[in-house]
Amino acid sequence: MPTPKPPYPAEFRRQMVELVHAGRKPTQLAREFKVAAQSISTWVAQAAANSGKPPRGKDVLSSAEREELARLRRENRQLKMERDILAKATAWFAGKGEKTSNGSLSS
Repeated sequence: MPTPKPPYPAEFRRQMVELVHAGRKPTQLAREFKVAAQSISTWVAQAAANSGKPPRGKDVLSSAEREELARLRRENRQLKMERDILAKATAWFAGKGEKTSNGSLSS
């Protein structure tokens, strides 16, 4: 399996976005700089979303929205885990108080 390439530096991505805004086509830049044209298009769309002007017909989250979504997903995962632990503890304690060793109900 080929090793994945490290992400392109932020400055390089910013320069590609500027070149597209200056009129260059992502396919031209892709050939010239050995980058996938789709990557360049994605960077342009992300830059537009970050500036508050997402491209038409595309539902792109800004970087701040992406960070918030990731934070909320982590928090949700943590809360679900805590809920499950509390449910198991409640069931365990409920089972402990129902019967004594001779089978009679405790008070």
